Amino acid sequence: MKTLLTAVSALALSTSLAYSATEIRYMMWGDPPEIAVWQQLVADFEKANPDISVKVEVTDWDSYWEKLRVQTIGGDAPDVFAMDAPIYPDWQSRGTLLNLQPYLDANPDTLKGVYEGPLKAYRLADGFYGLPRDFQTIAMFYNKDMFDAAGLAYPDASWTLDDLKSAAAKLTIDKDGDGTTDQWGISTEVWDMEPFWGPVVTAFGGKIISDDFKTTLMDKGKALDAWNFITGMVRDDHSIMSDEELDSYGYDGFIANVAAMTFSGHWVIPAYNEATFNWGVAPFPKGPARRATLVNSAGIVIGANTAHPDEAWKFVSYVLSEEGQSTLSALGFAIPVRESVATSPVYLQQKSRGDHKLFVDALDYAIPKPSFRGYEEWSAAVGDPLSLVWTGEMSLEEALDEIAATADDTLPN
Repeated sequence: MKTLLTAVSALALSTSLAYSATEIRYMMWGDPPEIAVWQQLVADFEKANPDISVKVEVTDWDSYWEKLRVQTIGGDAPDVFAMDAPIYPDWQSRGTLLNLQPYLDANPDTLKGVYEGPLKAYRLADGFYGLPRDFQTIAMFYNKDMFDAAGLAYPDASWTLDDLKSAAAKLTIDKDGDGTTDQWGISTEVWDMEPFWGPVVTAFGGKIISDDFKTTLMDKGKALDAWNFITGMVRDDHSIMSDEELDSYGYDGFIANVAAMTFSGHWVIPAYNEATFNWGVAPFPKGPARRATLVNSAGIVIGANTAHPDEAWKFVSYVLSEEGQSTLSALGFAIPVRESVATSPVYLQQKSRGDHKLFVDALDYAIPKPSFRGYEEWSAAVGDPLSLVWTGEMSLEEALDEIAATADDTLPN
């Protein structure tokens, strides 16, 4: 999951004690506010485990994966590192991750109370090679001031995708009459499935990919109705910001106060708390078949070649513990994977604005973001043609034909 704020470049922190017998490295992507919270978590862990110190290295999302690849290839991989659920099977297939099943067998209560939705992505045939650290569901954020100015009622749980389409068109405005749009109905990414098109395809009754991850299905059946719906909003109503328009506003027209709605996860809430306008959160609107959203997670894994597997496991299990999850809840970015924490005041009554319970309740209608070997290649085979549709360089039919012809070649046999 990509975080939203300005990236941190190769920042490191450590609360290592001089007399610690063993130091382990934990590498993750993140933003400046996360450093203090992880520093507190590490301090608490080291207090309970004085024979272990943890050095935490925080890097921005884009740099993180290249840095991790270089270190892994060079034999200098961190002992513990963060993982994105969709590409977890690829990292496991390279032999870079330690099988955690023996530790789980010896500590059967570790996963007790962990939400099944986020956990499902990490369960492989021969055990777990990683565990979810936190999770995200996608919801709709809306600008109350823009809705008030347009005389529109705020979105709520009764909203359908047709309501969304209608409101988005009304909220797309040329304010000064110069022929150029100044305010859009929606700001959202349309390359990746997670924020918008994945939930819409599912809400129409379509499927993105087969359950065995061997066949692309997003170009078939009811999914076609979803694509016609989305294309109408992008190309006909112009109510969804284009990629070029998004780029000019830092890829978030909502926080820039030029878009009335956006679709995102809980990770944006710390940034949105700094907004000067009034905003609210509502569930993803219902489609003709159902209400849907996607659930994705950031994971935590242990390197296969770590010299300190037992110490690394102690740290991983602490992160998943009720105490560790409570500390991470203070971030305000993500949702705890442990139900006892996600339903407790420490998460539900955090200082950040927003309906925090809504994101947890969304698990009732969420589908996991696909996670399989070849995900990065497949997502490019899908996203690149779609991008040309939104820019007008390719028709929807041409893009879906190209996806049908190439996407399955990237999938595991």
